[in-house]
Amino acid sequence: MQWFNTAGPCRSDIHYMLPATRRLPNLERLIAQQNYFVIHAPRQVGKTTAMLALAQQLTESGEYTAVMLSAEIGASFSNDIAGAEAAILGAWRQSVSVRLAPELQPPPWPPSEPGQQISRALYQWAKSSPRPLVLFIDEIDSLQDQALLSVLRQLRDGHPNRPTAFPQSVGLIGLRDVRDYKVASGGSERLNTSSPFNIKVRSLTLRNFNAEEVAELYQQHTAATGQIFTPEAAELAFELTQGQPWLVNALAKEIVEELVTDEAISITPEHFQTAKEILIKRQDTHLDSLAERLREPRVKAIIEPILAGLELGNVPNDDIQFLIDLGLCVMDARGGLAIANPIYREVLPRALTVTPMASLPQIAPSWLTPTGDLETSALLQAFLAFWLQHGEPLLKSASYPEIAPHLVLMAFLHRVVNGGGTLEREYAIGRDRMDLCLRYGTVTLGIELKVWRDRKGDPLGQGLAQLDGYLARLNQESGWLVIFDRRTDAPELETRLSSDLEQSPGGREITVIRA
Repeated sequence: MQWFNTAGPCRSDIHYMLPATRRLPNLERLIAQQNYFVIHAPRQVGKTTAMLALAQQLTESGEYTAVMLSAEIGASFSNDIAGAEAAILGAWRQSVSVRLAPELQPPPWPPSEPGQQISRALYQWAKSSPRPLVLFIDEIDSLQDQALLSVLRQLRDGHPNRPTAFPQSVGLIGLRDVRDYKVASGGSERLNTSSPFNIKVRSLTLRNFNAEEVAELYQQHTAATGQIFTPEAAELAFELTQGQPWLVNALAKEIVEELVTDEAISITPEHFQTAKEILIKRQDTHLDSLAERLREPRVKAIIEPILAGLELGNVPNDDIQFLIDLGLCVMDARGGLAIANPIYREVLPRALTVTPMASLPQIAPSWLTPTGDLETSALLQAFLAFWLQHGEPLLKSASYPEIAPHLVLMAFLHRVVNGGGTLEREYAIGRDRMDLCLRYGTVTLGIELKVWRDRKGDPLGQGLAQLDGYLARLNQESGWLVIFDRRTDAPELETRLSSDLEQSPGGREITVIRA
C-alpha cells in the first residue's frame, strides 16, 4: 500500500514518488571532478529525498562511499564549537551505521581539539575508506554563528587534501545559499560572501514539479487503486500549487484519505478547491512556517508592498533573493516579483488577518435572509455600521500598517464567509489595488480595494475602470469599490463614510464605499 507523503523524506516502498534525482542538476559530473558545491531550495521540495537517493545510487555503483548526513543536531550549540562538533559527529555515527555497509563505515572518531574535530574525523574516514568519500551535509544552514563558521572553515581547510585524505566531494544542502547563512560575528547577520566556503564551484537549486510530473504522480494512485484524477483536476492542482511538491501531495492526500474515500468516485477540480480551503484553514506545519516568516523585517519589507500593490522601492537584491530561496516568491514571466503560487497567495494575507479577526467584536449575521442566503444590500449596511464603530480602532491591530484597512475589512468578510462561503484575493506589485471575490451560495461579489494617499488624486476613476475588468473576468454585472482615505488631512470618518452608486466604463453598477 502506498500513500501521498507530506512528512519527511519519501520512501519508494510506502509513498507515491517520482524518480528522486530527476529534478537535480547533473551532480555526478561535479562529483567526478572532485568539486564542492551547494544545493539550496525551499523546505519540503524534496532535497533530502533526492540526496538520500543519489547517495544510495552512488554507493551501489561501487565507485564511491556516498552518504547523506545532517548537521541539524548542532543547531543548539551556536557558540559552543566543541558541543556542536560532538553532537554532529554523534549523529553522523548513528546515520552511517544504518546507511552504509560495515566495510564502508568510518573508524572511531579520533580525539581532537575543538574546532578540528570534524576535519580530523573526515581525514581519518577518507584515509581508511576503500573508495573515494562523497558527503551530502543536510540542514547546514540550521547552524549559526561560531559553530557554522567553524564547520565551513574545517571543510575549506581539508579541501586541498581530497580525495585520499579528505572527502572527494561535499555538497552542502539547505534552504539558502552560503552567503545568506546567519552569523553573529562582526555584527553581521549574514556572511554576504561565499567565504569561508569559497571552495564551492556551483550553487544549485531543486525545481518544483512541472504539470506533466503532477499528472504522473497522481497516475500512480490511479494505477494502484483504480481511482481516477480527471485531467482537469490534475491541471487545477498544478495551477494552485505551481508544482510545489508538498502542496501537490497534501492536496491529493486530503482528497483521497478524507474527502473521496470511495475509489470508484473520480476526483474532480471541485475536490481540489475544497481541499485547498481545508489546507489553508487548517494551517498545517508547512503553511504555518511560511506565515511565521511574515514577522521578519526582510520579509515584511517586500510582502507588504506586494499586498498593497505598490512598487518595491529600494529593496536590496539579496533580500529579494532571500524570499525566492524561501519559496515565498518567484520572478514571474514579465520579470516581476510575485507570490510563488495561488495557495501561498491566500495563506499570507489570511495569516495577517488573524490578529484583527481576534480583535473583532461579536457581529450578528444580519446579512443573511431567513432562508440563509446572502443579501448584499444588508451586508453593505452591516459593513458601514461596523466600520463606523470599530474600523479605525482595529487598524492598530494590523501588523502591516500599509494595508491595515485591507486586513480589517478581510477580517470582517471572513466572519461573513465562515458561515459557508469563500474569500479569494488577487494582488501584485504595481497594481495599486487588491481584488477580493466573496462567494456565498449563489452570490458572487467582486470587491476592489484602493487607498487614497497623500499627494495623490481621488482614485475613483481609476478604480471604476480597474474593477470593470475584474468583474468581467468574474462574469458579474455589479460589484463594490472600497476607497480607504489615508490622507493626513482626510475628513473625520463620520463625515467621509458613505456609499454611492456609480457606473463603470463598461456599464456595470458599482457601489462606491468611501471609508
